[in-house]
Amino acid sequence: MNAPLRALRGDITRLEVDVIVNAANSSLLGGGGVDGAIHRAAGPDLVAACRLLGGCKTGEAKITPGFRLPARWVVHTVGPVWRGGGHGEAALLASCYARSLQLALREQARQIAFPCISTGIYGYPLEPAAELAVATVRQVLTENDPASIAEVIFCCFSEADLAVYQSLLRRDGD
Repeated sequence: MNAPLRALRGDITRLEVDVIVNAANSSLLGGGGVDGAIHRAAGPDLVAACRLLGGCKTGEAKITPGFRLPARWVVHTVGPVWRGGGHGEAALLASCYARSLQLALREQARQIAFPCISTGIYGYPLEPAAELAVATVRQVLTENDPASIAEVIFCCFSEADLAVYQSLLRRDGD
């Protein structure tokens, strides 16, 4: 049995989990939305650690300590900007989720929380992004030790986002 997947509406910076995922920009030095909130909550040590990483390409992920966050680790991933769907956006977004989970597994994390990657300012449509997120997480968990991750949380900013994820998870039996 794979790890339970669940969705909740909340502030990802307050979750007491092993890993939270940051929907970062390519500089990794902070920005708006969830990225800015994570950087503010983690404190200046996060920026210092991110400076040493040399940025991050779209679809890739890098990891830092959580510093002042309740989470032990922050995985920073850069989602694609939506350009109509014909420019490899789906593969890049799937890679964000897969690589983030692989880093969490490497650190022997038991819980991981994802924001809705690329659905804010980057403009990726919510429903296809959510479907891709859930499918990719399930695939990565199936390919690894099913007991290695105890819980995957999709942390939603809005009620509308939450409704989409809850509907997907109910439909698929989570």
